[in-house]
Amino acid sequence: MVMTFGVLAHSDFKGARMGGGTTMAEARARLESGDGASGALVQQALDRIAALDRSLNAVIATAPEQSLALARDADRRLAAGEQTPVLGLPIALKDNLNWAGTPVTCGSKILEGYRSPYDATVVRRLLDAGAVPVIKANMDEFAMGSSGEYSAFGPALNPWDRNRAPGGSSSGSIVSVAAGYTPLALGSDTGGSVRLPASFCNVTALRPTYGVLSRYGLTALASSLDQVGPVARSAEDVAAMLSVMAGHDPLDSTSVDLPDQDLLFPLAPGELKGLRIGLPAEYFSEGLDAGVHGVIEAALREFEEAGAVLSPVSLPRTDIAIETYYLLVTSEASANLSRFDGVRYGLREKAEGGLDATIAATRDAGFGDEVKRRILLGTFCLSKGHYEAFYLKALKARTLVARDFDEAFKAVDVIATPVSPCTAFPLGDRTGDPLAMYLADAYAVAAPLAGIPALAFPAGFHENLPVGMQFMGPALSDTRLLGLVHAFQQRTGHHLRTPDL
Repeated sequence: MVMTFGVLAHSDFKGARMGGGTTMAEARARLESGDGASGALVQQALDRIAALDRSLNAVIATAPEQSLALARDADRRLAAGEQTPVLGLPIALKDNLNWAGTPVTCGSKILEGYRSPYDATVVRRLLDAGAVPVIKANMDEFAMGSSGEYSAFGPALNPWDRNRAPGGSSSGSIVSVAAGYTPLALGSDTGGSVRLPASFCNVTALRPTYGVLSRYGLTALASSLDQVGPVARSAEDVAAMLSVMAGHDPLDSTSVDLPDQDLLFPLAPGELKGLRIGLPAEYFSEGLDAGVHGVIEAALREFEEAGAVLSPVSLPRTDIAIETYYLLVTSEASANLSRFDGVRYGLREKAEGGLDATIAATRDAGFGDEVKRRILLGTFCLSKGHYEAFYLKALKARTLVARDFDEAFKAVDVIATPVSPCTAFPLGDRTGDPLAMYLADAYAVAAPLAGIPALAFPAGFHENLPVGMQFMGPALSDTRLLGLVHAFQQRTGHHLRTPDL
């Protein structure tokens, strides 16, 4: 159920398009022509949420008064002749990103009643550029999940088939774009959390090079892996968002500058002729669904026809990537989530026995089963006698995974793989088997371990379900990846296909 903070205002706008929603290109064209004000676009988004979200559950909260006030300010800026890539455009925010004055739940009961006192840096930069947040989007609790089913507010549903998972953990952000609530969204990606749902829902999502987008104001899961991930229908739209968010942030010690940020908007199509695309055998072997494989092969033929060269490469440590990732992410989550104790903010369950008993009762009531499972695993890995055997060994393994990519990029420009070994799986199919759920991330976790960018984009359909492909490139090749996929999307129309809602 959507929580509304403020009164849902009414608009005189009569042209709301309730089919597939408004794309970024359509919205910008209307704004620039004066045919549709930002306020009308925001009201359209709110109306569409009211009409559709009972059956999709992508939205945790809206703040209509705040959003419409921002839209009125955007309209004033537009009338004054100001132009930015996102000015006046509605956007969905994953509910682990802080937006001042609104709740941030992280999909959990333990943050009940908490409102953010500040903006995340990426949110602040979008606001400064005139974007209008409309949605706090549903998510797997504290970003721990691959399906969108581990939210305290119930699972988000896949708009292509409501009986299937949308992917996680950025489920609501991706569904908001796929269902046409907003043309833009922000998620986060620790081990595939924007790329996996993008693959399942036919949208485009970027996990940037580690450090390209500030993590300040993003609730931490695993600090050495977390990145904010922009989401839209196309690579061109993702690039427009990235152009106003990227850049060094003194509030994030890991923040870096993107060298070619000025090339992001307008984004030029990348040169496909002569592009060396590496195909790692480890991602095209046993375990990959035959239908998914066929779609990826067809997409690769499009690149070949445009002049790209396909080359086999090897990433031999792929077989240790998933274990390495989960050792690191559970260990870091155990440390990061220790701050949620019911003492300073959020839920508090009083219990006899003093402070320790109250903290224990609060965490027991506030955290879901998957979060508890990962905290326990991480605490074990960090405990005396196990730290060297598990956590330190995982750090060494991470270095080996990164070296595989370094070696491969000596021979190829980008690496192409499926995002997932399968299409969207049925709801409930894996929630009883944590290992099967973790394996959904098998093709997604290596890029975060190596700190490199990975861009997921629609490659086609199998049995009327979307299939995503990802390009991975060397560190700070984000702009090039976006340009290459932009060129592919100009040749194909997969990303333009929307679910029948």
